Amino acid sequence: MSFRYELLQKRGQARRGRIHTPHGIIETPEFLPVGTQATVKALTPQQLQELGVQGVLANTYHLYLRPGSQLVEKLGGLHKMMNWPRPIMTDSGGFQAFSLGAGREHGVGKIGGVFPGTTAKKPRGAVLSNMVKINEEGVRFRSHHDGSTHLLTPESSIRIQEELGADMILAFDECTSPLADKAYTEVALERTHRWAVRCLEARRDTPQALYGILQGGAYPDLRERTLDFMLKWPWQGFAVGGSLGKTKQEMHQVLDWTVPGLPDDKPRHLLGIGEFSDLFEGVARGIDTFDCVIPTRFARNGHVFVPPGSPGRSPRGTWNVLNARFFDLDEPIQKDCECYCCANFSLAYLRHLHKAEEILAYTLCSMHNIHFLLRLMAEMRRALEEDRFAELRGLYCDDLGAGLGTGAT
Repeated sequence: MSFRYELLQKRGQARRGRIHTPHGIIETPEFLPVGTQATVKALTPQQLQELGVQGVLANTYHLYLRPGSQLVEKLGGLHKMMNWPRPIMTDSGGFQAFSLGAGREHGVGKIGGVFPGTTAKKPRGAVLSNMVKINEEGVRFRSHHDGSTHLLTPESSIRIQEELGADMILAFDECTSPLADKAYTEVALERTHRWAVRCLEARRDTPQALYGILQGGAYPDLRERTLDFMLKWPWQGFAVGGSLGKTKQEMHQVLDWTVPGLPDDKPRHLLGIGEFSDLFEGVARGIDTFDCVIPTRFARNGHVFVPPGSPGRSPRGTWNVLNARFFDLDEPIQKDCECYCCANFSLAYLRHLHKAEEILAYTLCSMHNIHFLLRLMAEMRRALEEDRFAELRGLYCDDLGAGLGTGAT
């Protein structure tokens, strides 16, 4: 099956569609769990299929370092090695270069307000740690495993992703800090454009779909410039990346500046974003797919998603199962949830597992969180079909506070 996007319905900017890939169809809008090291933490591929996961995202940087993309290719590619028959997307490695460099130096993520970065001193340009150096050739970095030095270029990023064998691959880009000034963001943007052309020239004749990444930080003229540039080239899809501003409100502005100008016949992905409000705001603005580590990271820390109206629901839409009120509560996280966790186990047991630091705690809570998000995305698809998306959006988001958060792959 060749790669293509099928637009089924449009409600304002929000879209209901299908992404056709060599390994199956992704009904959109949809959330793709992150399998950084060719595994979604604590879950087997069979469990993911039973949960209804349509596709996953794996990490180029991490798999290049360990076990190595050539070994993955020798073992038959990611699909065969991890026994995953459905679609896979890989990122380019650009975000990891950012997180090891400017992200670590500034103490920020893709959205500045997620971390203490909003109070950090604003840099004049790119202040990088000694783990990362960026120049026209690419990104030279030191492995966080053993300190060895490596060079990641547009050409090597594409080659690595081809060896990994994902269905959807991303162009190599420079992800800038939310605290970088406009002058440096512009320099990085122009470099990303030159790297994008090199990615297109480096790709071989494979069935993989190559996505171009839209950069420009939280500057409307730079976002307009990257849109004008990227539309001139033959991408199979687009991803909104880079700094998304210092707050979620700025992220929404970035999407407003960018997404409406994209063609209707290509899929759009929002990189590393995945809380409830993020998903609704992204879908409302025309995003088709999302990836984020939040559901599994939350699960490993005892935070589980609960529906609107749940007593004590946090601003991020969760309960903390470590809370003392769950000590002897013989009830599931959610009574009407059909996941394996809720069908079989009590909050008291989940609290015990987390307190005892048992691995099963991570598995069960991850099952619930992923199932919860996938069911929410399915509800969004139905709501778009039935023209009641705004009603659903209000139900899930009106009682959430302004808690900021994002997940990096």
